[in-house]
Amino acid sequence: MSPEEVAAFLAEERTVTCATIGPRGWPHLMPLWYVVREGEGGGPEIWAWTYAASQKVRNLEREAKASLQVEAGEVYAELRGLMLECDVVIHRDLEVVSALGGEIMTRNALPPGQPPPAQLDAQAQAAIAAQAPKRVGLQFVERRRASWDHRKLGGIY
Repeated sequence: MSPEEVAAFLAEERTVTCATIGPRGWPHLMPLWYVVREGEGGGPEIWAWTYAASQKVRNLEREAKASLQVEAGEVYAELRGLMLECDVVIHRDLEVVSALGGEIMTRNALPPGQPPPAQLDAQAQAAIAAQAPKRVGLQFVERRRASWDHRKLGGIY
């Protein structure tokens, strides 16, 4: 995928699978909702939030690296996706985590295809305020990427 196709793909999808290395040396795979922010190099950068006490955070505290995968498609000819090898920055500042939680909830507040609300309602804002002290923000800084789009193969495999 071109850089433009990657940016559009990440904007369209909602869930990333995050792989860290668990305490016994095995990959630990978990889904996360994410938002895309502009990275230092100007390209898209994935951010997510999760519970500070989660296994993935413990894994990242030991080794701040993760592989991410975002994928789509049901049949072989439609498969497309993106795999990123990333360094991970764990953000613990409550303001940073709260703002990230708001972005994630706004992006995922409605079913795909519907525009996000201009702002979250009071109930959603209260939920974020209650969750943020228990969570951390994860900034995935891309180091390497691989992408695929079987739709471009034209049925020739």
